[in-house]
Amino acid sequence: MHDHLYSDRALFQLISEGDESAFRQLFHTYGPQFQPLVVHLTKTRAVADDIIQETFLRVWMSRDKLPGIENPRSWLLRILFHQSFTYLRHQTVHQKAMDALATDAAMQSTTEEAVAFTATLRLIGEAVHQLPPQAKRIYLLSREKGMKIPEIADALSLSPSTVKNSLVRSLHAIRKHLESAGYILPFWLLWLFYGQ
Repeated sequence: MHDHLYSDRALFQLISEGDESAFRQLFHTYGPQFQPLVVHLTKTRAVADDIIQETFLRVWMSRDKLPGIENPRSWLLRILFHQSFTYLRHQTVHQKAMDALATDAAMQSTTEEAVAFTATLRLIGEAVHQLPPQAKRIYLLSREKGMKIPEIADALSLSPSTVKNSLVRSLHAIRKHLESAGYILPFWLLWLFYGQ
């Protein structure tokens, strides 16, 4: 166990110095180990692949912090769980938002939560409207039509990985648009997520 930690820490040191082959080795060591866990959490292999890629992208982007990490595997798992639960939270909130839109009468109250909910839906709409045409088309087919990645890829003559990458970028853009408007998990959003 100690040797394994040492080799991971050595890899972290090399990655912190910009060593791409060390980064690839870390990815090929842990990516396959993490995939069953993320598939179990998200119930979707394609999403699991995206979450694992995002996890390792964060490792690369945070490489200046790597020399100070005492237990690399635990640190990687923390990022992985954060990414997984962020995805699940977004999916739950999105689904509840769509359900609430379908039963519009339920949202006709003048409570603060309803006002904030409407404002957030408007902001999401703005963010979607600002997406590049192809990304917007892919997002709408996925979220509004409920099409799966392979179906969208076939319909638009694109590769599944292009569709997946586009969806990930679109979700990041939407999240950033919401954050720039000050919507960072306010109370009403937590209420919507953990609703009755």
